[in-house]
Amino acid sequence: MGAAAVVIVVCLTLGLTVGSRDLAPAAVWQALLGGADAEARAIVQDQRLPRTLIGIVGGAALAVAGVVIQGHTRNPLADPGLLGITAGSSLAVVAGIALAGLTTPTGYLGAAFGGAALGTVVVVVIGLAASRRRDASPASLVLAGTAVSALLGAITGIVLLLDSATLDLFRFWTVGSLSAGRGLDVLAAALVPLAVGGLLAGAHARALDVLALGDDIAAALGRRLLPTRLLGFAAVTLLVGGATVAIGALGFVGLVAPHLARRLVGVTHTLLLPVSAMLGALLVVVADVIGRVIVHPAELPVGVVVAVIGAPALLVIIVRTRRAYS
Repeated sequence: MGAAAVVIVVCLTLGLTVGSRDLAPAAVWQALLGGADAEARAIVQDQRLPRTLIGIVGGAALAVAGVVIQGHTRNPLADPGLLGITAGSSLAVVAGIALAGLTTPTGYLGAAFGGAALGTVVVVVIGLAASRRRDASPASLVLAGTAVSALLGAITGIVLLLDSATLDLFRFWTVGSLSAGRGLDVLAAALVPLAVGGLLAGAHARALDVLALGDDIAAALGRRLLPTRLLGFAAVTLLVGGATVAIGALGFVGLVAPHLARRLVGVTHTLLLPVSAMLGALLVVVADVIGRVIVHPAELPVGVVVAVIGAPALLVIIVRTRRAYS
């Protein structure tokens, strides 16, 4: 709890004090309390505070989802996009904007969760059929998820090419961003499903430890594989759907944060899940702060900064994983 409090304080401090407009820490504190001038209050209360809170929650959700996905697939290179969840959310939001005229966080939330659930169901059904068993194997799920993600991504691209207005609204999701007028209403809309997803993931920690031993050993220890996988995928669907609404289809967070956490606390999931959540929150907020100042007075979307950080990290992870297996 102490470490979590420190990380949250660091994230809030960075998010509230660093930006394209220089504000002294005393001015930030006064603005939070309703003092200072009108400009400072608008910057702190209406812009920096909401985007920092959204970054903390969204980054933590993606990191926890990454841990769960990696645990179920036993694939160290897995992330929430592997099972078609992110692609399903993105396609549903695009379809909702283009066909139903969605413009509110609540509308986006329903579309994102519907798409995430649909993507997950399709991948699980294909994985079950491919494995010809009652329980889908990790290899089957990975292959099915890759194929479904590619298909859903292609359909999303077609819709965006045919509808320029939808493309303008959807640019936020294509790279991930904490700006674009995102307020606390977005966080409020996604908070309940994100909390439920987090609780399910936390309750799933012991199951992930057992699954790491392999399907046969897990089954021998009395673990029912299909219900366990469905519970894990339900947690990931809630987490990714909520995070997609809040910060967009942000890549690498669910991949990099769990790997950093493993180097700090090992592979026991009761520790790995909360530490990954803290690192995911810190990664997103730091990336957002960098994006605010690196091209001043303009801003880089947080997804671009995370990709710049995450791509080299992914290469390092691949090399180390290859050496470990060899």
